[in-house]
Amino acid sequence: MTAEGTTSAGSETGSSSHLVRTLGLWAIVGLGLGYMTPTVVFDTFGIVSAETGGVVPTSYLMALVVMMFTAISYGRMTRVFPSAGSAYTYTSATMSPNLGFLIGWAALLDYLLLPLVNALIIRSYMYSFFPGAPEWIWVVIYVAVITTMVVVSMTNTSRVNMILVTFCLVLIGVFFLLSVRALMNGVGNGTIFSMDPAWHEGVHLGLVITGATIVAFSFIGFDAITMYTEEAKEPSLVPRAILLALLIGGGIFFVSAWFTQSMFPDVANFSEESLENSALPEIAFNVGGQLFKILLTSAAFAATMASSLASHSSVSRLLYVMGRNGRGPISRFFGYVHPTFHTPAYAIVFVGLVSLLAIAFNLDFVASLINFGALIAFTFVNLTVIAYFAFRQREVHSPRDIWRNIVLPGIGVMLTVLLWVYLSAESTRYGIIWFAIGVVVLLWITRFLRKPMTIHLGEDVPETPVEPKAD
Repeated sequence: MTAEGTTSAGSETGSSSHLVRTLGLWAIVGLGLGYMTPTVVFDTFGIVSAETGGVVPTSYLMALVVMMFTAISYGRMTRVFPSAGSAYTYTSATMSPNLGFLIGWAALLDYLLLPLVNALIIRSYMYSFFPGAPEWIWVVIYVAVITTMVVVSMTNTSRVNMILVTFCLVLIGVFFLLSVRALMNGVGNGTIFSMDPAWHEGVHLGLVITGATIVAFSFIGFDAITMYTEEAKEPSLVPRAILLALLIGGGIFFVSAWFTQSMFPDVANFSEESLENSALPEIAFNVGGQLFKILLTSAAFAATMASSLASHSSVSRLLYVMGRNGRGPISRFFGYVHPTFHTPAYAIVFVGLVSLLAIAFNLDFVASLINFGALIAFTFVNLTVIAYFAFRQREVHSPRDIWRNIVLPGIGVMLTVLLWVYLSAESTRYGIIWFAIGVVVLLWITRFLRKPMTIHLGEDVPETPVEPKAD
C-alpha cells in the first residue's frame, strides 16, 4: 500500500485545487439529518408496515441499535483517518487498497442510488398533485436544480439544507399534534399508549428484522457525514456530528413511526401508489385533510431536497476520493476539483446523470438495492476498527482495550450480518452482480493485480495516523 499525504490531487487529477474547510458542527449535523430525510418514514410506511405486519417502530428501533454500534466505529476511524471516503478510505488504509476499492465500489451502489431515490419521491409527490403531467419532466427539472446547486457552493448547500431541515421538523411536529387529537377521538388504535405499534399477535422477530433491513437505508446519512471530513472546520467535529445526527434522526424516525402506526394499524386499504412508492400524501390527507396534505408534502419536498443536496454532494466526494487515488482518464475525471467553486464538479454532474434513471424505476425496487452496499460498508467499518487497533496497533493488553477494539466492533459486525441474512433475494442478487462488476473493474485497473492500488489520505492525514488519546 502506498499512503500519500500531498495537499491536493496534483497531476493525477489534473487540478491543483482542493476541498476547503467551511463546515461547523451543526452544519455537518444538518447535512446528516438532511441526508437521512426525516419524512422518509412516511414515504416508506406502506411498504414497511406491509412487510412487518404493522410494527414499523420496532423495526426502526432495531435498525437504530445496529447503527449505534457502527456509529461508534465510524467515530473512531474518523479520528484516525480524517479524510473523505468513509468505508473506502478506512478499508484501504487498514487492510488493503484493493479490498478498499471493492468496498468503495459496493458502497457506491447505495450512495449513487440515494439521490435517485429522492428524485423518485419528488416524482411521486408531483404526480399526486398533477396526475395529468408527464412524470419524467419533474425528474429532469429537479435533478438539474440540485446538480447546479451542489456544483456552485458547499457552504451555500449546507445553509439551504439547514433551512429545509428546520421547516421539515416543524411540520413533523404539527403531524404529531394532529395525530394526538385524532387518536383521542378514536381514530386508529384510539390511544397513543397502545403497545400494538411495537408488538402484537401474529408478529415475530423475522418480520421485525426484515423491516429493519428496509429502513436501514434511512440511517445512511450518519455515515455519509464522514464524506465531509476534509471540509469540516476541525476534523474532530465529525465524530460528534455522527452520533448527534444518528440519535436525533433515530428519535424522529421512531416517534414518527409510532404515531403513524397508531393512526394506521392496517395498510390493507392503502392505494397501490402508497404501497409501491410514497405513502406520505395519503397519510397526510387522512390525518389533516387537503390543506395538511399540501403542507406536509411541502415539508417532505423540503426534506427530500435537503437529502438530495446532502446525498448528491457526499457521493460526489466518494467518487472524488476514489478518483484521486486512481490513474488514467476516468480517475482524472472524477478527481477533478473546480478551481473557482472548490467542488468535485465532474463527479457531481455524473451523479446527476445517474439520478435521471428515476424516470424509469419505482421506489420499492430501488430501496431494495440500496441496502446491499450500505451493509457491506457498515460491516467493514467495524472490521477496520479490529484490524487497526487490535492487529496493527496491538492495543489488546487490558480488558478495556479488548472491549473497545474487539468486542464492540465485533457486536457491530454480528448485528449487520444479522440484517444481511434477512435482505431480500432481489437486493442480494443485484448487489452480487454489482460487486462482481467491481471485481472486473479492479482487475482491469490493476492489470490483474500487477499494478497495486494506492491510497491518498488527504492533506491533513499523516502517513501513520494515530488516534488521539482520551483526556
